[in-house]
Amino acid sequence: MLIIAGTLHVDDDDRDRYLEAVADVARWARAAPGCLDFVQAADPIESGRINVFERWESDEDMHRFRTSGGPELDVPPILSADVHKYRIAAIEEP
Repeated sequence: MLIIAGTLHVDDDDRDRYLEAVADVARWARAAPGCLDFVQAADPIESGRINVFERWESDEDMHRFRTSGGPELDVPPILSADVHKYRIAAIEEP
């Protein structure tokens, strides 16, 4: 299993527009084979921060979705990103 997690930063005034522009991406991802979860959400504390969380069954599933095409999105520029892939070896109750 893979987890993709981290943060994107956009101009404070662009965050809502960015999230509106990518709203359908979560629907498409969640309908894709191997997608267990997918969200880009506004951070409740930092106004220009977007939290990213994805969970995939495999690299192949994630790459298939990411290379499947789709419409061009008119998104505001991302000023910085700190997003990483984590390979999960075991799952336990918290």
